[in-house]
Amino acid sequence: MHAHFLDPYRSGQSPIHRLDARVKFVLTLAFILTAALTPPGAWPVYILLFALALAVEVLSEIGIGYVLKRAMLAFVFILAALPVIFTIPGPALFRLPLGAWTLTASLPGAERFLSIAMKSWVSIQAAILLATTTPFPELMTAMRAVRIPRLLVAIFGLMWRYLFVLADEALRLMRARQARSGHADRPGLKPGGSLTWRGRVAGGMVGNLFLRAFERSDRIYMAMLARGYDGEMRLEPLPDLSSRSWLVLLVSLGMLVVLLAFALLFWA
Repeated sequence: MHAHFLDPYRSGQSPIHRLDARVKFVLTLAFILTAALTPPGAWPVYILLFALALAVEVLSEIGIGYVLKRAMLAFVFILAALPVIFTIPGPALFRLPLGAWTLTASLPGAERFLSIAMKSWVSIQAAILLATTTPFPELMTAMRAVRIPRLLVAIFGLMWRYLFVLADEALRLMRARQARSGHADRPGLKPGGSLTWRGRVAGGMVGNLFLRAFERSDRIYMAMLARGYDGEMRLEPLPDLSSRSWLVLLVSLGMLVVLLAFALLFWA
């Protein structure tokens, strides 16, 4: 079965793929929480967390390069933390003149920024590993198993499915535009008009995309109601966790607790 380009799941037979989705979901949340609670400047703990993420990436057989390349997305959001370099007081690291103002970067600010970047990076890797080794229906089942509110799980599920609706409508619009766009045979002649004209066309396509996706989602929802949808996602009953799953869960949680205690003891 061909995978949709929006679906991050990659099938496989690795130990991480075969692990129960509930265990993977709980351990991912625990890993992200451990990284978030680790004090700034606890570099040995950051390195251990990164090494732990790399070990799981190797076991998952997804590929370290695949995960690291997609984890670079975290650095776009890390830029929002850039002002902490100049707002936290401490010994000056460098000065940046900006006209009548001078921004002073402090050593504690740089340490805080690098800590945020490292913690965000390893947390994104954990989330990518969860998404690439767990089918989305199993992920929804795991959320329900850990007592996440039903309404919230239903919102996640519908949001995920409507992303595919939006993507399909966008592809239809792009195909229609390409089918109606003329291409000149002579070199130097480009199809279409000026940059303003192209912007106006793109804006019209965005508005058309919204209307078409809204109408299609309404039709999908009416079809769901006709088939008995009442706001509750029907999920298959889950089997009990095996002894192997319990062992992996308890040992992994114990490792994370030890790392966090070590960080809080020496760097808090």
